[in-house]
Amino acid sequence: MSRDIGGKPQLALIHGWGLGSAVWQPVVEPLSRHYHVRLVDLPGYGASPDADDDDAEFSAAAFDETAQAVVDALPHPITLCGWSLGAMLAMRAALLAPQRVAGLVLVGATASFTQRTGWPEAQTPALLDSFSESIALQPEQALQRFVALLCQGDSQARSLTRTLRAGLRNAPVPHSKVLNRGLHWLREVDLRALLPALSTRSLLIHGENDALNPLAAARRVSEMLPDARLRVFAGAGHAPFLADPQRFIELLDDFRDAHTIS
Repeated sequence: MSRDIGGKPQLALIHGWGLGSAVWQPVVEPLSRHYHVRLVDLPGYGASPDADDDDAEFSAAAFDETAQAVVDALPHPITLCGWSLGAMLAMRAALLAPQRVAGLVLVGATASFTQRTGWPEAQTPALLDSFSESIALQPEQALQRFVALLCQGDSQARSLTRTLRAGLRNAPVPHSKVLNRGLHWLREVDLRALLPALSTRSLLIHGENDALNPLAAARRVSEMLPDARLRVFAGAGHAPFLADPQRFIELLDDFRDAHTIS
């Protein structure tokens, strides 16, 4: 589920929905100068095999099982850096195995991707339904559309969209079952009640103009977590680590070196 790049201490990069671990490539080499970087491919992405049980993967426990499997496959202590859906998995992994996780870096994170009572800073179920329909007909086009959406609002939207779409063309498209499983998690998972118990020190990195997980959601997550700070990238969308990789790397270095975030 993961592969080594080199360097120490341990850092795992967990991708989000639709895009595999290759999305991290622009920051892997500079991060590897100071970390032992492990790229995590979630089940069904890249070379990672998919789950065998088609029914179980859409059960209520499947998200927790995947989070547990991710952290179990990694050395410890380790810092988990998750993006979007990957950030939700990282938070759940730290709750399930706090002794294994040294820190959390949560990029474009939210406690609930879908709007719920008391949580308007999120997407409507209709958006997920539209992607489910698109995946059933044309999965490649659905992912291209998703890339445009995640770059929306970024001051570098055009160049980032071109780069990510080129990456999609050069990578195998995950099976529709894998993509629908992720959409199911984005629709159903709600971490709000769990976050006050997450004592792992955390750094939230968020784009000012994130069109998928609004900045207001990240602010609320940072308030729920007992030991967290939020850093906002001005003019960035849902992928701040691609919009300003140098600042992203500097923040991770500071997080690594600091006993507490100041």
